[in-house]
Amino acid sequence: MRPEADTTPRVPPLLLPGLALATAVLHLLFAHRYGYFRDELYFIACGQRLDWGYVDQPPLIAVASRLATTLFGHSLTGFRVLPALAAGGLVALTGSLARRLGGGGFAVGLAALPAALAPLFLFEGHALTMNSFEPLLWTACATVLVLLVQTERHRLWLALGALVGVGLLNKYSMGFFAACLGLGVLLTPTRRLLASRWLVLGVLLACALVLPNVLWQHHHGWPMLELLRNGQLYKNTPFQLGDFLRGQLLMLHPLSVPLSLTGLGFFLFAPAGRPYRALGLTFVFLFGLLVYLRAKDYYLAPAYPMLFAAGAVVVERFLSRPVWRAAVLVLGVAGFAALTPMTLPVLPVDTFIAYQRALGIEGARHERHAYGVLPQHYADQHGWEELVSAVAEAYQRLPPEIRARTALFAQNYGQAGALDWLGRAKGLPPARSGHNHYFLWGPGEEPEHILVVDGEAEELQPLCQRAELLGRVPPNPYVMPYEDNLPLYLCSGLKVPLATLWPRLKHYE
Repeated sequence: MRPEADTTPRVPPLLLPGLALATAVLHLLFAHRYGYFRDELYFIACGQRLDWGYVDQPPLIAVASRLATTLFGHSLTGFRVLPALAAGGLVALTGSLARRLGGGGFAVGLAALPAALAPLFLFEGHALTMNSFEPLLWTACATVLVLLVQTERHRLWLALGALVGVGLLNKYSMGFFAACLGLGVLLTPTRRLLASRWLVLGVLLACALVLPNVLWQHHHGWPMLELLRNGQLYKNTPFQLGDFLRGQLLMLHPLSVPLSLTGLGFFLFAPAGRPYRALGLTFVFLFGLLVYLRAKDYYLAPAYPMLFAAGAVVVERFLSRPVWRAAVLVLGVAGFAALTPMTLPVLPVDTFIAYQRALGIEGARHERHAYGVLPQHYADQHGWEELVSAVAEAYQRLPPEIRARTALFAQNYGQAGALDWLGRAKGLPPARSGHNHYFLWGPGEEPEHILVVDGEAEELQPLCQRAELLGRVPPNPYVMPYEDNLPLYLCSGLKVPLATLWPRLKHYE
């Protein structure tokens, strides 16, 4: 008998690595266009004080920041190599998943397109945050499950357990994804694969990886829960289902919606998608859970690449003519490129402001602060050098005998992180703050004077024998309004020791 011809669509061997490399290069080309993102400065501070946990995140991002600063020093482009590589990895993994689901070269390229250029994924590949690695880890979990279904190699449960454990060390939301994935497996025929000792070993591995962090949280009174509660009460904008749905549209681009819905339909209803139905249910359960928890819209984003992969396979089977496939890719690239400046700083700041106004698109608002001319994700990449320079100038003007006994206090971790990372070369001492993990690092040695960044003189008068205005940070139209034109005070003669005052300065949010 003659063997049956292989009807699996062919994928050019260099397509996936080429797409991944192009994505990483795109990010590195513009990595230095603005400045450090607020959270990056905080993560650098955490990386200088490695621990098994932090008030507001697990430890992996601190390790990543420490690695980046050790390898690249103060190079902003070097610091952002890791998120650029993660973005390239997401593109490769999404395309690979499309291939695993039966797609050819067109499906691989189509799936990779939103994975590379969706607005939120562009930003997550630009700045080094926990979100840089979250879509990669979730998509890796989905890929391993597909491999497990296709091969029934039960040892893959161990790989899935490792991914879940590492994902929990990156961001706790991996727990939501893992729980929904487990429920999806339990409710579909895939549950036949649960009867395996390798599943038990995978669960034990995940638990072993995350156990030190759980013990850290327990030892410190579960500060993450306090932070989440405070965020809902005082910081985050009130949840509205309509805003949550609009957020999906904007953060992933309107062109991603039909592809995502097609992919979800493939997993839930198509006969070819039946073996992988657990992934469709995972998305449905996760969507419902996040709505119930009144979560931010972007918390769902890491679950979309698996839908892109499935949707691309369906579109490939529907569009057989090369001319139609080429038209879809060309229009897709053009459509995504039109919104690229919204989350990747390809334009100078003033050009971006004009471009945003021309489009009439306003960035999503997740916090209750007033906003300026830039969306928050861009505003938080401005003003740090100016802040540090102003503080350093005020600090150096102090008489040497006073300067030697003066500490720095900042109102939030962005300010404190900037003073710590960028101020070292200017001779500034370590910053102190009551914000998030800076509070746990404590007040340090008792100072005689404190240079306070931001605040009101009336608030300092009950605490200091004298509160003197030393100057202000120069006005900057690009920063968040609450970071603009900040006053700098010298608080002399504390009426209460800083160590006694410290518990009152704590704010987790």
